[in-house]
Amino acid sequence: MTTVRSADFVQSLERGLAVIRAFDRSHPELTLSEVAAATGVTRAAARRFLLTLMELGYVRTDGRFFSLSPRVLELGYAYLSSLSLPEVAEVHLEALVAEVNESSSVSVLDGPDVVYVARVPTSRIMTVTINVGTRFPAYATSMGRVLLAGLSDEDLAAYLDGVTIDRLTTRTIGGVSALRTELQRVRAQGWALVDQELEQGLRAVAAPIRDRAGRTVAAVNVSTAASRTTLEAIRRDLVPPLLAAAARISADLPAAPRAERRIS
Repeated sequence: MTTVRSADFVQSLERGLAVIRAFDRSHPELTLSEVAAATGVTRAAARRFLLTLMELGYVRTDGRFFSLSPRVLELGYAYLSSLSLPEVAEVHLEALVAEVNESSSVSVLDGPDVVYVARVPTSRIMTVTINVGTRFPAYATSMGRVLLAGLSDEDLAAYLDGVTIDRLTTRTIGGVSALRTELQRVRAQGWALVDQELEQGLRAVAAPIRDRAGRTVAAVNVSTAASRTTLEAIRRDLVPPLLAAAARISADLPAAPRAERRIS
């Protein structure tokens, strides 16, 4: 389906951002040809974008390979510094982790993904490293399901119409119909439990963080190893303190409309 752009859309800015996004954990260094192929622009255009980003300090090169510089972090920090949620949540995450002795995170929904905006870890139980800014597909995570369940019916329908569900593990939810049913359950019970759907051996439970208008603006989770925590134990021992922490974070969010918009 062709996306209709507005008359004010700046395509060169879109392409410049695509160049930055071409670099990731699997591709920390790219040649000029690789950047062009990843972004769908000509080598000449890719070269201009890379040289501009180098002059601005966002990209560096050894003469053949290009890579992002630490200055790119400013782009993410600009968002985080305007977001009151991480600062509000941190003290509550620390208290929750101390109580349950499991890792806890807060994320927001960005398109089809959850993006981590705060995290207090304990032991490392995942094979991938989670940091602020880490993204995962919403359908396979407890926080993602809480955030999806908090969408309006119209927005949720649009998400379900467009989502492609990849089987990340043998336990990943089987399809859109099953996901829709699960989200209805999450809406009804007020929290989500995911059992090894994102990564084998990882279980997580999440609850919504709501603003003063009752809208779900973020989610908080607790993650644990399947080898040491049964599903029954999660429901019995982790859900009550998680819900209490979510309520405390919600209560501490700024009441001003401007602040609320920052986390929506």
